[in-house]
Amino acid sequence: MPSRRRGNLKVTLPDDLERVAAALARGGRTVGPAAARPAVRVGIGDDGHPFGPGSPLALGGITIDAAPRLHGHSDGDVALHAVCDALLGAAGLGDLGRIFPPARPRRPGSPAPRSSRSASAGSSGWVFPLSVDVTIIGARPRLAARLPEMRDAIGGLLSLPVDRVNVKASTGNLAGEEGAGRGISARAVAVVGEVGT
Repeated sequence: MPSRRRGNLKVTLPDDLERVAAALARGGRTVGPAAARPAVRVGIGDDGHPFGPGSPLALGGITIDAAPRLHGHSDGDVALHAVCDALLGAAGLGDLGRIFPPARPRRPGSPAPRSSRSASAGSSGWVFPLSVDVTIIGARPRLAARLPEMRDAIGGLLSLPVDRVNVKASTGNLAGEEGAGRGISARAVAVVGEVGT
């Protein structure tokens, strides 16, 4: 039988939660009802598009003139769209497709920043972004030199200090559509708090 170290409880069954609560109480901490816990939620967003005709590339709230644009319903900014979906998911408000359905007429190349502001301004009280982490996946263009600009742009759009915004890039180990250089995708995680917390 494995030995149990003091202070390290394995939680597998519902009864284990009672043991954790008792251990916390012995240490002077309490486990209260959900209403007493900090009002924080986490959302995950994902978007991807193939390269299309023309330029520039809109990515992470900036434009990259020397790169082809992504083919999408709006400007194709997969990074901002992933951030929007993460914010909306954290707020329990669905996704961008519900707010801006493909059937809804839109000007080609409409900028995503407006969508980002809409997502962070949402409703239901879950509208205060606390932090955002974005991963952009694509073999081209090389993004390392542009990541600080994207971080600043996303922070500005969400009124977040840059130390609460992280943007990183990966080639995706040269696998899939992104790794073959045929498109770019992005994943984002957003943490939001209820207004007033």
